[in-house]
Amino acid sequence: MDTLTRRNDVRDGVLRFAVTLAMITYVDRVCISQAAPFMQEELGLTAGQMGLAFSAFAWAYALFEIPGGWLGDRIGPRKVLLRVVILWSVFTAATGYVWNLASLIIARFFFGAGEAGCFPNLTKAFMIWLPDHERTRAQAILWLSARWAGAFTPLLVIWVMSWLSWRNTFALFGLIGLVWAFLFYRSFRDGKPPNISFAPGAFEPRPPRPSCGHPLPLRGGEGRGEGVHNENSSDRLDVPWRKLLSSRTVWLLWVQYFCLTYGWFFYVTWLPTYLKETRGLELDQNGFMLWLGNVLRELLTPETTRRVLVAALAGVPLFFGGLGSILCGLVTPRVAQATRSVARARRIFAVMGFTGASVLLVSSFYIRDPLLAMLAMGLAGFCNDLTMPGSWSTCMDVGGKYVGTLSGSMNMMGSLGAAAAPLVIGLILELGDRNWALTFWISGIIYFLGGLCWLWLDPVTPIEAEGSQALR
Repeated sequence: MDTLTRRNDVRDGVLRFAVTLAMITYVDRVCISQAAPFMQEELGLTAGQMGLAFSAFAWAYALFEIPGGWLGDRIGPRKVLLRVVILWSVFTAATGYVWNLASLIIARFFFGAGEAGCFPNLTKAFMIWLPDHERTRAQAILWLSARWAGAFTPLLVIWVMSWLSWRNTFALFGLIGLVWAFLFYRSFRDGKPPNISFAPGAFEPRPPRPSCGHPLPLRGGEGRGEGVHNENSSDRLDVPWRKLLSSRTVWLLWVQYFCLTYGWFFYVTWLPTYLKETRGLELDQNGFMLWLGNVLRELLTPETTRRVLVAALAGVPLFFGGLGSILCGLVTPRVAQATRSVARARRIFAVMGFTGASVLLVSSFYIRDPLLAMLAMGLAGFCNDLTMPGSWSTCMDVGGKYVGTLSGSMNMMGSLGAAAAPLVIGLILELGDRNWALTFWISGIIYFLGGLCWLWLDPVTPIEAEGSQALR
């Protein structure tokens, strides 16, 4: 086997490991939303208490994301990924053995702490193994895989739970993560093995071009020809926290990402419960759903059939979301060329995305036909992810050499939105007599506020050159 073929095989292997892990993270993350109604019944939890358990993951994810990335810089992604995957897999399995609210919150908190270190260290692994011109493709595949894994997880969970209890389902998913950790640790190394030679020019920098954005931060090296990361580097940047905290752009970037993830986390936490409570009795009113239900009833029990239909609908927003991100990533550079402005192109997609998500999400609540309602909700998910590439590419251009710090802080603000959403929704349902309409309106308003941020957000000027734009 020649050197080029072996090099490509190694890179493809790294990408396969990354994509597989991204899928595992979303399977483990979304699983609880499908199991929630059964957990509430068996554990005697109220909607507010279940929302608190949902939020425990997001709070831990927010707190440990930056430390997880920092640890990868210090000891390498191989060691960190081994530890965090084992951590969250153990507590995924532990979720199946909880006995009350306190034990559930503890299990979900440590699950979130483990998953927080995943994507920063996968990004670092890409920095080590992939030249700059391959990293964007790798990130796009990674993001699409994660979203679509979340889309099909409800169906997977229903199928597994038809054979196992919800408790054993969590144990099975935890075991899958442990198997991944074992195989990864045996196969992956932080540095190039001596028998692999990268062809001359493989890591040469490419001419500058408008960025279409990335769902994950790419740290030092993208576009500058820094190929394999030097684990022994002792360079340390003094982060200009005062400049970051006084920047209008940074604050608007943080707020819009909080709004984005607040709206998104309804889909991955409370959507299955909403469908079961409010749409479950309406499924037979749609001709296609009635036909599909009759077909499934030939193979499944009536209750399992209803759960399968609800699970399929619950995955619609995540499926459409992946399409939105890919489309925006492909089209934004063309719009930037047509308008001769990268800032204008990003702003167009962001405002369209936030506004569309707001209108479509609220409208979906009032559409009687369940299939059409889910189509509207799917398009809301599509619009949600239209904003993702612009957010992450803004971090790269505005952050400059501090891109890791800026993107990490933005994602932390997003995690706070992810923590707030399930808790607020749960409390509204508990205190407001299952007032789902109010939860939809609040999410729609928050989406709209995110779009307003982009009217004043400068997505291209580096913070070091802001000058008069800094808050005083």
